[in-house]
Amino acid sequence: MGGRSGADRPASILGHPPRPFKTRLNSGAASPKLRGVDDILNVSDLCVSRGRTEILRGVNWRVRRGEHWVILGPNGCGKTSLLRSVTGYLSPTSGSIELLGRKYGEADWRDLRLKVGIVTSALQASIPAAETALETVVSGRYAQLDLWARPTRADAAGARRLLRFVGGAHLARREWAYLSQGERQRILIARSLMASPRLLILDEPCAGLDPVAREEFLWFVDGVARRRTGPALVLVTHHAEEIMPAFTHALLLRAGRVFDSGPRLRVVTTRGLTGAFGARITVRMARGRYLTAAGHPRRRL
Repeated sequence: MGGRSGADRPASILGHPPRPFKTRLNSGAASPKLRGVDDILNVSDLCVSRGRTEILRGVNWRVRRGEHWVILGPNGCGKTSLLRSVTGYLSPTSGSIELLGRKYGEADWRDLRLKVGIVTSALQASIPAAETALETVVSGRYAQLDLWARPTRADAAGARRLLRFVGGAHLARREWAYLSQGERQRILIARSLMASPRLLILDEPCAGLDPVAREEFLWFVDGVARRRTGPALVLVTHHAEEIMPAFTHALLLRAGRVFDSGPRLRVVTTRGLTGAFGARITVRMARGRYLTAAGHPRRRL
């Protein structure tokens, strides 16, 4: 990524992570302790239907403190619908969703949504071309796109700390139109951290990145996941190669249902991915990372 020194880059494409991050993760105040709350997220028997179309059926999923999850599955399996339900943008037909011990429908979801950060390419089209990186980061404190108010001194200071954390301090005054795709993803992560979320969702964050930028970005995500005071991470991807060692658990979706879930090393296997994707996918490990090879597709059930 532009502007970073060679010392901040990974040692090699499949090699070692960058040096540890020393900047504080949050924007100023310490992250709140979740006293008495072991579950970050608890999805119970979630069903989503629209007309006669069943989008999600009987989804059970629990994210506990200290866990980082990856969600895998083919196109159309329900990944996006699950994310929209968790963030309160898609109402379930039945079942329940609890975030930080508060249940959807019984709590003000607008306030609760501030505890969930999301990084998705869908946001990029809504960010004005002339908005600076600093302004984009500040907008995350208010879950607002196209920041119209002038940042306060405290907000600007918090945003600068987060820009330093993501390696983008030099980008503070750069307009959105002149940021590379990799820089934009880092800025969006800084934006998502501005409200000190307890859950951070990365929705296919590597889309559009070249191989070198992708690997650098993934090691950065791995560093975020290893911070004790950081949020629980959920990575949504099609590619097992993007699963970093810090991720602890995996959820496999197939045709709107949970195909398997649990500890990553048990779930992300040849058998698991073959079943979820409906095609032979051979999985092996190399230096702590996944390598996959796809065969001929099987008949989808």
